Amino acid sequence: MKRLFDVLVSLLALAVLSPVLLLAAAAVALESGLPVLFRQVRVGRGGREFRILKFRSMVKDAESIGPYQTSDRDPRITRVGGFLRRTSIDELPQLLNVLAGDMSLVGPRPDVPAQRGLYSPAQWQERCSVRPGLTGWAQAIYRSEASMEQRIDLDLRYAREAGLWLDLKIIIWTALRLARIKGN
Repeated sequence: MKRLFDVLVSLLALAVLSPVLLLAAAAVALESGLPVLFRQVRVGRGGREFRILKFRSMVKDAESIGPYQTSDRDPRITRVGGFLRRTSIDELPQLLNVLAGDMSLVGPRPDVPAQRGLYSPAQWQERCSVRPGLTGWAQAIYRSEASMEQRIDLDLRYAREAGLWLDLKIIIWTALRLARIKGN
């Protein structure tokens, strides 16, 4: 049921948001050229790696210039990229990851492989027991302001309590949080 929900909502969202997606792609291309999409290796269900899609919000080759984590004032973030991040428009291409089955609409945000060391082996296995999500419990409650401990705690809690009803609540909480449009 969850997978069917993911596919139907993703298809609907892509159709409804296609003008926003096209404008975002054009803005990235005009400000800093091609490519407009950023691809990065992330860890999915079962520990399987996949390439996450985002609108490029940083200068080209930003990964070679600095760390995988960013802050609101990171000098690598472009002007358009700052807007895309504040509004979370940069995340919309992940709807394609959801359609491909690499992600779900709701789940723990996908970590980069280097973040595995933040978990015990048992925690990592539990975290990877569910598909990562476009949004998750930590994002719904804290947006990008969660400490690493808070995020890990909520990600593991989601893995234990996952269900369609919880997903619907997290989607509503995320929408309310995004309506405030603040932060990275």
